[in-house]
Amino acid sequence: MMDSQTANSSSSLSIQPDGIDSPGSSVFDLPIQNPAPARNTSHFEIRPEELTNLRAHDHEPASVDSDSFVFISGGTGGNTICTAFPNACYVLPVSDDGGSSSEIIRVLGGPSVGDIRSRLVRLIPIASPSSPLNAIKTLLAYRLPHHYSERQAREEWRDIVEGRSALWNGIPTDRKETIRGFLVYFESEVLKRAHKNFIFVNGSIGNYFIAAAQGFFRSLPSAIFLFSSITNSQANILPVIVTNHTVTIAAELENGERIVGQCDISHPVTVLQAPTINVVNAWSPLDGLESPATNVLFEAEDKDRYEPLSSRISRLLYINAYGIEIHPSPNPDYILSLKANNVLVYSCGSLWTSIMPCLALQGVARAIARSSSLRAKILLLNSENDRETDGYSAVDYIQAIAHTLNTQYQIQPYGLGNAQTMYPISAFITDLVYLKGGAVAVDSDKITALGVRCTEVVSELDDGGNHRLPRFSANTVRRAVNEILTRHL
Repeated sequence: MMDSQTANSSSSLSIQPDGIDSPGSSVFDLPIQNPAPARNTSHFEIRPEELTNLRAHDHEPASVDSDSFVFISGGTGGNTICTAFPNACYVLPVSDDGGSSSEIIRVLGGPSVGDIRSRLVRLIPIASPSSPLNAIKTLLAYRLPHHYSERQAREEWRDIVEGRSALWNGIPTDRKETIRGFLVYFESEVLKRAHKNFIFVNGSIGNYFIAAAQGFFRSLPSAIFLFSSITNSQANILPVIVTNHTVTIAAELENGERIVGQCDISHPVTVLQAPTINVVNAWSPLDGLESPATNVLFEAEDKDRYEPLSSRISRLLYINAYGIEIHPSPNPDYILSLKANNVLVYSCGSLWTSIMPCLALQGVARAIARSSSLRAKILLLNSENDRETDGYSAVDYIQAIAHTLNTQYQIQPYGLGNAQTMYPISAFITDLVYLKGGAVAVDSDKITALGVRCTEVVSELDDGGNHRLPRFSANTVRRAVNEILTRHL
């Protein structure tokens, strides 16, 4: 007779004989992805040294499909290529203070969830247009129009939160009431702060859902788990910092100037009054003084038009509400992932506001440089520079990453015997992938001298060639990474 723990485990699976799914939940009506290879299902089950030698025992060729990845990126920059990796954990920053996230932070506080929501939606399994899963994806990806007046946005939000909107059509009742319950919770928390006049214009329903779940559970990983469960996603999303507080970054320039906030660093927008960021516990009734009622509306296409910084960025740091540098600890699962997976990928995208927030943390450099399982550490080079990297060459990208990782992000003790380790560039980056025809200069001889191998690839545009310059696609990345992994055998 099985013990109670085994019985509970078996019953929770709800698997019936002869392939009949449990009739108790519509979750089984939704398509699911093929399970990942057993050896990569959880990095807690296999020691790093076992992963290093596993392929030698299995005699499997190195490839994107057989290896496990740690993919460091922001939301927008990595979304188009993240599907290239069937077995990956995605490390994302929680410091975005633009768009819909800015309004949630202004009124409710808490970490930014915009990039996480964007990646979670992107990795929802593909389903037919008439399926329940597609209806759920449509709802959670929906954004209240930016051209709406405040009254129009509030009216549509009321239709959604009260269950009257056509966006609920096709969503099973159990899923509908679960999602709606958290939207109602979000609404109630906003009403508690009615004096702050929450603006729903341009608001993301997925952001509201995750923010509500994070506030309810007091746990961002729990909110991610709930979102993944409802959408049948097996995506392994790791926020780089696990916190219930607002996370603020700043950039110090070479001329001594400091710029605070991701939006002002990357793509400042003109608003009548800038929103105040309160670094306080999310959902606390004591969440600071009133801040101006405003929302940062940023259109992605505006990023190609920017005013250059007055000087290059010298380093990125985290700060508290008083502007003092702080040293938050990285998500422990992030550090564990670097010790257990085969390949590290630094995504294309915003270098200083998407990649660096995942590197400028204590213990990350050591985990990358000393990992016994990481056989390749690949940087996907942007095809053009932006405001953060104006005038950069490929060498500048590589050196900026190495410099950030070699910077000590903790308070240093006094006394003798505290010599700091400086790792070579090749300990952090082994390969550079760049696009043929890109605008960023690539000096392959100089890069090779740094211990980094170069791989040039030809772009496969997915948008009919509308871009001025080549862009990475999932297929392009897969080909390049397969070539690199073959060399690293």
